[in-house]
Amino acid sequence: MDDNLVKALAAGYERIVAWADILDRINVFPVPDGDTGRNLALTLSALRNVSGDADSISREVLMAARGNSGNIAARFLAGLLKGKDLASLPASAEAGRDLAYQAVPNPQPGTMLSLFDALVKSLGKNPPEEQEKWAQVIVHDLEEAVRMTTEQLPELKRAGVVDAGALGMLVFLGPLFFTLAGRPEPYFHFADDLKSTLSLSTAWQDREYQGYCLDVVIQTKQEGQEGIERILNVGESVIATPGDGFFKVHLHTLDRERTKRDLTNMGAILSWAEDDLAEQTAQFGKNIKTPAVHIMTDAAGSLTRDLARSLGITLLNSYITIGAHSLPETCVDASQLFAAMKAGIRVSTSQASDGERFESYHNTLKLYERVLYLCVGSFYTGNYHSAMKWKGENDPENRMTVIDTGAASGKLGLAVRLVADFSFRVDEPEEVVAFARRTIPKVQEYLFLERLQFLAAGGRMSKTGAFFGDVLRLKPIVSPCPDGVRKMGVVRTTKEQVKFALRHLEQELPKDRKTILLLEYSDNRAWLEEVLKPEIEAQFPLTAVTLQLLSLTSAAHMGPGSWGLALLTDFPKNGNADA
Repeated sequence: MDDNLVKALAAGYERIVAWADILDRINVFPVPDGDTGRNLALTLSALRNVSGDADSISREVLMAARGNSGNIAARFLAGLLKGKDLASLPASAEAGRDLAYQAVPNPQPGTMLSLFDALVKSLGKNPPEEQEKWAQVIVHDLEEAVRMTTEQLPELKRAGVVDAGALGMLVFLGPLFFTLAGRPEPYFHFADDLKSTLSLSTAWQDREYQGYCLDVVIQTKQEGQEGIERILNVGESVIATPGDGFFKVHLHTLDRERTKRDLTNMGAILSWAEDDLAEQTAQFGKNIKTPAVHIMTDAAGSLTRDLARSLGITLLNSYITIGAHSLPETCVDASQLFAAMKAGIRVSTSQASDGERFESYHNTLKLYERVLYLCVGSFYTGNYHSAMKWKGENDPENRMTVIDTGAASGKLGLAVRLVADFSFRVDEPEEVVAFARRTIPKVQEYLFLERLQFLAAGGRMSKTGAFFGDVLRLKPIVSPCPDGVRKMGVVRTTKEQVKFALRHLEQELPKDRKTILLLEYSDNRAWLEEVLKPEIEAQFPLTAVTLQLLSLTSAAHMGPGSWGLALLTDFPKNGNADA
């Protein structure tokens, strides 16, 4: 594949990831389940590090497709990638548009399909080979198409938003076209004009939905229309796409088990992914009290996507690569990560590009009056220096405050929780900033590793050292600090890990005051929940113990069986974090 196209696809994908949270929060059609950004990030993830020809990439994207938006986008991309050069772009875009329409039983105006119509029309008027500024003209036409979606669908007009899928594809195609045109990729200033349509109307309400959203790959001998017609009878909102010996199916169903039986009768199920629509729609659109300052932080802290959303936090991604496949951390399935590590599949981590980070800063500062970025420690990533570079060039009014927390994993996650909670209880941004500076140094963390081999695989220690450590059954205990990870001790058994933890809690937790502790799990939640959590609660009755998934960036280096404690020391006597 042409190097410039590879670069263009990566640029479009990174823009999607930077916009994923915004897309999620305006996703009201066809179901208000708040996952369009996540679904597009999952679907198009193969584009970040493209390898192979157009057909193999299209197949990989289709197999990964999630949700209505992802499955329609996958069909569009299958046509778009058929183009060989700029001259063939109008024809390949039209082919993609037609495939996208074929994927949907009941096409609706005001969705990404309308955006594809606008794209085909604009490319017909502004062929790339004839106009130097063709990318700018086409992106402008696509912006107008997105604006119009609010008036085209009653659900969007009632919510006061544009269509999330259409906006998502605009977000993707803008940098793609600018890169193909050989022009510098600009910030997406369309965000400035769209601010009023990137939040739900305060009057918006919708019913809750029941059932499940399923994405399934079925290996079957039934082909063509016969196979599609059988699948269409299985559920609602069905998108069935035939492949080479398989069908990729997206559908909604009230009866998950019956649907599974029906699909199994058609062929072998190769993959299965599901979302609970009742759970998603119940959470979507919940009003969050306006904080004194908007909090932004890194996913490398122990904060899940859902928790960040419930606290009104913008979460910036790093990437985890499992085998040859790379995903934003918030899109990684923890069970699949740990299974891969146990199977010996190579796992690594990497940072977002400056382009993706800059876009995230730009969006957040356009959407919120004041922003506090609690950044993962600068020893661990370049995020702090990247943010300060961007701020120096783009924040003359000093509306974004950046703090190098010196922390990672649960230490960062707990600090962010405390600061976010405090920001809902005061009115002045500077009070929150001051509280953050006081509180962060008081958060401690101990991480307990099961084996050393994963640290060696990630280059954190020598393989020889890891080998002998594992042979001797050494289990290191470490703590993330501003100057790096410090070894706090070494034990040989899980029982000794627990003794170490309880001894340090005895020394550091106040006996006469309420405080908070995060108990972080990897693939061992049941043990922590059933054994360790009750023991800590019995010994420290004033301590609120919360179970939390360990940062997957940390887990990718520490491996299955790891766990951690993050705790706040020196908590105020009255139990109020603002005292």
